[in-house]
Amino acid sequence: MLARVGEAGEDGKFAPAAAVEKADAEGVKLRAPTAIDLFAGAGGFSLGAIDAGARIVGALEFNRHAATTYSANIDKANGSKVPLIQESILEVTPADAMGRWSLSSGSCDIVLGGPPCQGFSTHRFKDAGVDDPRNKLLGRYFEYVEALRPRMFLVENVPGLLWPRHAAYLKAFYETAEGADYDVFQPVVLNARDFDVPQSRRRVFILGIDRNRPVDVAWPPNAVNIDPDVPEAEREGLRPWRTAAEAFETSRPDDVNDCHMQHSQKLVDLFSKTPLNGGSRKDSGRELPCHKGHAGHSDVYGRIDPRKPGPTMTTACINPSKGRFVHPTGHHGITVRQAARLQSFPDSFTFHGGLIASGEQVGNAVPVRLATALVSHLIAALRTPAKP
Repeated sequence: MLARVGEAGEDGKFAPAAAVEKADAEGVKLRAPTAIDLFAGAGGFSLGAIDAGARIVGALEFNRHAATTYSANIDKANGSKVPLIQESILEVTPADAMGRWSLSSGSCDIVLGGPPCQGFSTHRFKDAGVDDPRNKLLGRYFEYVEALRPRMFLVENVPGLLWPRHAAYLKAFYETAEGADYDVFQPVVLNARDFDVPQSRRRVFILGIDRNRPVDVAWPPNAVNIDPDVPEAEREGLRPWRTAAEAFETSRPDDVNDCHMQHSQKLVDLFSKTPLNGGSRKDSGRELPCHKGHAGHSDVYGRIDPRKPGPTMTTACINPSKGRFVHPTGHHGITVRQAARLQSFPDSFTFHGGLIASGEQVGNAVPVRLATALVSHLIAALRTPAKP
């Protein structure tokens, strides 16, 4: 079972009770910074922020299964539910949302958000995604930032956001942010494996700071893990990457997320021919018409290598036909729980909506420990007086 900063309470929900009571070196109680989570999904960003010491005061998520998962797992410090708006952000004005969250402009410290990234995905070809309506969500995100006026905002998206085809869109986002008096750092690409997550997952993060309420922050934070092949004498105190092996520990007997796809006998036979602990489709001898003539899709039907960080969990992470998502030794795809562990969710976090919907929620989530590392860094900066 994965360890975490604070386990769920008896009702299975997570609340930042410890954060409210945190004190500085002189014993003075520190206020828990407040955060809003837009495009909250199942709650990975929120849960990581809670572990970092933030207090989530509002969230918004359109997908009903993800919203159910969020509400079932995330609570405020006092035990009440986080006000979650289950509607499209395009249909809810910032003023309406702020009314439902009981927030006024400037009363929120951090706005978090990972707008759906499929329109920017590197898995899309040629100019696919340039006019994807989902890309409008990034602009809508900033409309919320303008209304909420947080001290800082943090956007998460896929590296494809930085492709030249999206340059005009990203430029417009920066111009809008800077016109609203936010200093915006250049996008940074971080890999979750460098922040205590047992998964190789590259994502873009964009940090903005309110120019009228400056915060001194070195961005991005330093990695805490490093390639184990680097000699120990050169690691400078960094720990080796965590490996996928921890995702395959035994699950609780009553874990509803300990389930995987049921495969045809033909596929089971294929998996049985795939070498254990990292073997690929090529090793099994399987070749579909779509595989002929090119070397792409080599990870499809491949086994996860437990000696390395796991592959990127996508929305199809429980489907072996969509990537390297076969169990290291079992002749089947990985379970929802195993995928969630690779995203650093604790075992006490339960996903709702069924197998496919749960897998999608896992794949869309910000890894919990990565979120904790980033938000902890931001909270430390908020608590440090800005230099004149």
